[in-house]
Amino acid sequence: MTQEQIKQLEKELWDAADALRANSKLTAAEYKDPVLGLVLLRFAQNKYEEAKPIVEKKIPNNPRGKRAATKEDYLAAGAIMLPEIAKYEYLAALPESKDIAEAINNAMKQIEAEYPDLSGNLPKNYQEFESDLLRDLIRVFNKDAVKKATGDVFGRIYEYFLMKFSMQGAGAQEGGEFFTPPSLVQLIVNFIEPDHGIIHDPACGSGGMFVQTGYFVKDHTSKEINEAIKCYGTEQKTNNTKLAKINLAIHGIEGKIIEANSFYSDPHNLLGKCDFVMANPPFNVNKVDKGKEFVKTDPRLPFGLPKADNANYMWIQYFYSYLNQKGRAGFVMASSATDAGHSEKLIRQQLIESGAVDCIVSVGNNFFYTRSLPCHVWFYDKGKRKENKKNILMIDARNVFRKVTSTINDFSEEQLEGLTTIIKLYRGEKNNVSKANTWFKERFPDGKYHNIEGLCRIVSIEEVVENDYSLTPGRYVGVTFIEDDGIDFKGRLVEIQEELDGLNKEAALLGKTISNNLKQMI
Repeated sequence: MTQEQIKQLEKELWDAADALRANSKLTAAEYKDPVLGLVLLRFAQNKYEEAKPIVEKKIPNNPRGKRAATKEDYLAAGAIMLPEIAKYEYLAALPESKDIAEAINNAMKQIEAEYPDLSGNLPKNYQEFESDLLRDLIRVFNKDAVKKATGDVFGRIYEYFLMKFSMQGAGAQEGGEFFTPPSLVQLIVNFIEPDHGIIHDPACGSGGMFVQTGYFVKDHTSKEINEAIKCYGTEQKTNNTKLAKINLAIHGIEGKIIEANSFYSDPHNLLGKCDFVMANPPFNVNKVDKGKEFVKTDPRLPFGLPKADNANYMWIQYFYSYLNQKGRAGFVMASSATDAGHSEKLIRQQLIESGAVDCIVSVGNNFFYTRSLPCHVWFYDKGKRKENKKNILMIDARNVFRKVTSTINDFSEEQLEGLTTIIKLYRGEKNNVSKANTWFKERFPDGKYHNIEGLCRIVSIEEVVENDYSLTPGRYVGVTFIEDDGIDFKGRLVEIQEELDGLNKEAALLGKTISNNLKQMI
């Protein structure tokens, strides 16, 4: 399948599935996990059929003939060996006299029984769906084009559905935060090039960083994914942990995902052991109990416990501390962190003087589906080449974007390739860059790196010190005209007013409660 055909199939499947939801009594949040479960079942059957001849060919002959294939044989081929009642075609052929919801629930239970890593993570609430809706959904994922889909196609379909559910805000309390937009994940992967060793994401959401790393390994090495990398993830929310485990299973990636709070535990014990760290942590978390003994003595905070209310500079230190001596990290962070003052500034000063900060990228509005604010992507490299030990690459990409909808932006493939080429040239990788695309050629016609006002500049640590240890690219690259990003300001003001009204109501209710409590005390 070509990329265009895959995109068309993704859209057709989503439109069909979403139309069924629109005509049902279910909300997007209620609908999300069961639908993703059906995508898993369909993918598992496809992957099983694809792996079957490969597995059988690898089983050696012996005097008594070939032994029967085992689930370990299929796992080695990146597939799940399905029990008969868990095969998608068995469910699709089930007569209408049979309870389809019960059959799907049993299929999920059988898979969990065979594969402990998935135990308790697959949806088993299909009895909440109307029978006709379930049968229609099964037909959606049983079309010929879907049956014939091989390779990474279903992984991409799963990611596409995750993205669309995120855009709908499915997930109630998560509000779509389980999903990091592909553009930002791709930017991080392209910049740090995670092609070997231990990969860690201590705020892994639905596991998108690991999935994109898997694609990178396939595209840039001759090794199988699970030979090249070992993935370790931590995620606080139960539903996100389930999504991550399913996501990795769908992509044939072996990984250890643990449900835990990264502020109060370090479940994988990876301090100083990681080749690559990547994350999109929650921004501006202000309810961390810094009085806990674990937090006060946490070795992941080598530059000190920040006194600020938010935990941004806890995350910023975690990512640094997990890296080994040559490790690289890439992570998304609130824009306020690059210039934060007081105790955070003192931490940033030590971090900059360590020489590990490699690059900072400013990203404009509307890259996230659930918030419109801009952000920065930070990059560490403890194994910098000698020439860059005392330098930092600043990239202001606020004016680099492609408009997807009136409220969503991303990077085009050409823009991503161009930005990646900039950092490769900065690193001296002259023989490992692409200079073919128009975006890059317009800015670097000679194919060589040079500072461009409004876009990029290599700055010395001394210059950063002179600028009060600021890591905001715009402060160094010069002023650039930010294009009109098409924000509906009137609509946004209405949203803000609605939010303000809600907060005022909460404040009034809280004030009344406090007043009543005081009266009772008098």
